[in-house]
Amino acid sequence: MSISDDFRLAFKTGNILKQIIIINVAVFAAFGVLNVLMTLSGQESLYRQISMYLSLSAAPEKLIYRPWSIITYFFFHKGIFHLLWNMLIMYWFGRIITEFLGQHKLLGLYIWGGIGGGVLYLLAYNLLPYFADVVAFSALLGASAGVTAIVVGAATFQPNLTIPLIFLGPIRLKYIAAFMVAFSFLQSTGSNAGGEIAHLGGALAGYLFTRELQKGHDWSRPVVRFMSWVKSLFKPQPKIKVTYRNTQKTSGNSKRRPEKTETAPKQSAKKPVSQSEIDAILDKISEKGYDALSKEEKQQLFNASKD
Repeated sequence: MSISDDFRLAFKTGNILKQIIIINVAVFAAFGVLNVLMTLSGQESLYRQISMYLSLSAAPEKLIYRPWSIITYFFFHKGIFHLLWNMLIMYWFGRIITEFLGQHKLLGLYIWGGIGGGVLYLLAYNLLPYFADVVAFSALLGASAGVTAIVVGAATFQPNLTIPLIFLGPIRLKYIAAFMVAFSFLQSTGSNAGGEIAHLGGALAGYLFTRELQKGHDWSRPVVRFMSWVKSLFKPQPKIKVTYRNTQKTSGNSKRRPEKTETAPKQSAKKPVSQSEIDAILDKISEKGYDALSKEEKQQLFNASKD
């Protein structure tokens, strides 16, 4: 399959981990191309202005006119290694979340972690005297807060789960999370102070999210409902064809009374795949992975993705 088919399959199968990674990579690539084109054409200042509308400004007077930036900032990267590091950590720890808690909890952790990181960043830059001189021109971007929420969420739910690290061997999740939080705190007055503070906000959001989940309070529900509503706006509605037929006997030149009826949709030339078959295939992917599908199941899923 082509790259576009792989992307469509990720969204068709509902793999939220891959969807988040794809969106981050796609936004980075699109703005990377835009940066090159606008720089070559002498519009570099215009590009910087556009990118600021996606970044989270620390200045409240700017944030008022860009409220969407509390969300868009954690899908926006400028550096390739910043993006690569965030996506790798998200993939490693996101798989743990999806295995134990499911796809929706991963989405909830990422969104609430990003929001929590942004809120703590705004509070710190506007309330602490240390940042008073830089608040007017500071901005936050990157998925680090949401990624940190995923790491801390996984460590809160499975603290003693071990994962192998290069040169270090197996390490328990609680120690990895504790190191990340401690490092961000110690660096919160450094050159990337805003980013480190956002990490701490994401860590707090991830911890609270998981603790509340253990108490039976699922913070991912409003996020999932909102995303479902957004997806429904782009979902094509089925077309209804209206025809007329005579339901009473007529004589002479009497007029026929029209009656609206719905005609059955035309059958496609290829054998249609029922929704129950697709659901069974998706369940198999969720349980055993895509590679466990047979050649026929992969073809059925591919055909369904083209509909």
